[in-house]
Amino acid sequence: METKLTIRLKKKVIERAKDYAHSHKISLSKMVESYLESITNQKSEDIEITPLVESLSGVIHLTEDFDLKNDYSNYLTEKYK
Repeated sequence: METKLTIRLKKKVIERAKDYAHSHKISLSKMVESYLESITNQKSEDIEITPLVESLSGVIHLTEDFDLKNDYSNYLTEKYK
């Protein structure tokens, strides 16, 4: 079921939106509908963790004071000497 919606926007925004819609061969209404659909349909979908990734979880234990950037920098320095 389609329903009419009235919104107030700056004239320049409407003009640019119409030009954009025309150049992409889509109606302004459809463009707005698609945008609203996309932002309101965002769900925090759970990412499925594969058994391999699950088996690797917790394999490496790092100390609290581990500095990844410093360690990686040292690794690169040694590698490219």
